[in-house]
Amino acid sequence: MKDFCYHTTVHKKNKKGKLIIFSAPSGAGKSTIVQALLEKGFDLEFSISATSRAPRGNEKHGVEYYFLSPEEFKAKIKEDAFLEWEEVYTDTFYGTLKSEVERICSAGHNIVLDIDVVGGINVKKMYGDKAMSLFVQPPSIEELKKRLRNRGTDTDEKITMRIAKAEKELGYADQFDKVIVNDNLDQAIATAEQVLSDFLK
Repeated sequence: MKDFCYHTTVHKKNKKGKLIIFSAPSGAGKSTIVQALLEKGFDLEFSISATSRAPRGNEKHGVEYYFLSPEEFKAKIKEDAFLEWEEVYTDTFYGTLKSEVERICSAGHNIVLDIDVVGGINVKKMYGDKAMSLFVQPPSIEELKKRLRNRGTDTDEKITMRIAKAEKELGYADQFDKVIVNDNLDQAIATAEQVLSDFLK
């Protein structure tokens, strides 16, 4: 990973460019926690992921995600443009563009990644103590089902797929630096804030 800007002399001088990795089963509340932390003044910048899924609701290209077609995504895989990527469902890809991480750390900010569980584990292995990995865990699978239904963005079939994936993902929790159980959102945010504060000292 020597190509990345935080290995430069400039980075060592300003000590920025640390990675904070958030992963969780869909519906666990990770995005809400990340959004709250971005407003807390840790000099964080959100790394926008790329995806081949269609935009939901009012999502815009370059804001929530970089929306690519499955063909465009596969082309970028061949170009080695991703730090990590995964085909979550058939032709539904998510990934972190190397150019996005480089853009943020060149600007001297700490980088927040909101990525898939397997991607989170892999990026942590790449970056070691330059990265902090956090797993946001729902209090139970039943609560997760309820949250996904209340979100109202997925069909019953998609929710069933998400729950099956979540059950598998929960088995990876112990491979993360910290597990935050999101039973009470305010408490989960406070815990994440403390973890970040310790890591970024």
